[in-house]
Amino acid sequence: MSPRYERLLHDSLLLAAARHPDKEVLVTGGQRYRYSELLDAALRLASALRRQGLSRGDRVAIFMDNGWPAVVSIYGTLLAGGVMMVINPQTKDDKLAYILNDSEASFLLSDSKLARVFGPAAAQAPSLRAVICAGPIPEGAGVLAWDEALNAAPIYQPSGVIPVDLAALIYTSGSTGNPKGVMMTHQNMVFIEGSLVEYLRLQADERILNVLPLAFDYGLYQLLMAVHLGATLVLEPHFSFPAAVLKRVEEEQVTVFPGVPTVYATLLSLHKSSPLRFPSVRRVTNTAAHLPDDFVPSLRELFPNALIYKMYGLTECKRVCYLEPELIDAKPGSVGQAMPGTEVFLLSEEGLPVPPGEVGILHVRGPHVMPGYWRQPELSAAMLKPGRYPGERVLCTHDHFKMDSEGFLYFVGRTDDIIKTRGEKVSPVEVENALHSLPGIREAAVIGVPDELLGEAVAAYVVLLPGATLSEADVKRLCLSKLESFMAPKYVYFLNELPKTGSGKVRKKSLRELVAA
Repeated sequence: MSPRYERLLHDSLLLAAARHPDKEVLVTGGQRYRYSELLDAALRLASALRRQGLSRGDRVAIFMDNGWPAVVSIYGTLLAGGVMMVINPQTKDDKLAYILNDSEASFLLSDSKLARVFGPAAAQAPSLRAVICAGPIPEGAGVLAWDEALNAAPIYQPSGVIPVDLAALIYTSGSTGNPKGVMMTHQNMVFIEGSLVEYLRLQADERILNVLPLAFDYGLYQLLMAVHLGATLVLEPHFSFPAAVLKRVEEEQVTVFPGVPTVYATLLSLHKSSPLRFPSVRRVTNTAAHLPDDFVPSLRELFPNALIYKMYGLTECKRVCYLEPELIDAKPGSVGQAMPGTEVFLLSEEGLPVPPGEVGILHVRGPHVMPGYWRQPELSAAMLKPGRYPGERVLCTHDHFKMDSEGFLYFVGRTDDIIKTRGEKVSPVEVENALHSLPGIREAAVIGVPDELLGEAVAAYVVLLPGATLSEADVKRLCLSKLESFMAPKYVYFLNELPKTGSGKVRKKSLRELVAA
């Protein structure tokens, strides 16, 4: 059953379970799981999915909190020949319904705690063949119980999948307001996990912490790297209770600590009030938003034995570049050079090479670049440009960078309106739609504003209807009832009119100038 080497994303689990079946793969929810247990459960789920009619390439939505069922679902889907779609459990029912319909998902795997969300969404998704639900299920709910699904025989059955087949659809916010599915093949993802492991210099004895959602590619790859290495993942549901997470770091002797600036800001605040020290940690990684240079000295106090990595990436290729830890002082502000096996270059708006020190648009070349967006040929064409060879496509990030004479990259700004906050992409249109649905609001426009901790913060500009008395707190509270927490505005400003162009479009550049003023 075990392959000779990793061609497909799930081959890493087959290999690891064959080599060290009794080694811990996962610590989560107060439980410990071995590689043999993960493979057994994933094979059982794969059998259940096939029995329910899953065919090679069918999309499987995984709408779960971080935990054992989510991990089993990821590998069970892959072993069955399906395409995994891990969806943030904060997602609201209308957005979930959109994703299910856009992807034509065949299966939905979820948890009874999320039934109020997935129930209405599933009812609007005619492509679904079955819903499999962990946790207690009311009678007549019309879903298959998780325990019943895992009663299937743990039989390995080759799916016929080859490396160029899709392994995942990763939905991310789009400029139209609807999320778009980033297609990732097995070939893409196997290359990416190998390149990440190489430049992070990771070994099989790592104990990798993950407090990030598995729906966030940064979180998902912590799991994929752990299994690729035959290492252990310490999986937390979230970072809402930092003290509990830090206790876990000590108890489990965590060696790899991935985070985003908001996580590190919280740690440094705790460290300031009561000094902390985690000598077991050997790697600290940051992406999603810029890690302020002045965080580094304090992080070295917190993690005295760790190498600190600054990185930059986007879902369409996962990772673009990283800064070697030994250069973090010599190259302040830099996000480093291209990851192993890939190439980056800057072009002007006219498509011409940009000399060192000048601003250009970052382009990315390599086996990690997505094939495109799911059923979005126009959006795909806007991101994938002609490459060096006939038929080749390179990724145009639409982000502005500078490159120094040694090839180190420095982020300048984003070209499009997408807001990158807390490690997530936020569509202004989606937030504007939520604002426009609130009683008392006539018009609304949303932009991203610079924020040292978040990367960008969501700022809303609102025009009220005559007689409306909404306050800033009212708008924030109502937005939280309609949007995921990371999408809700941090700032709300009230205007008499929104600045507009002659054609009636909101002039967002003018709003940014208001912030700068």
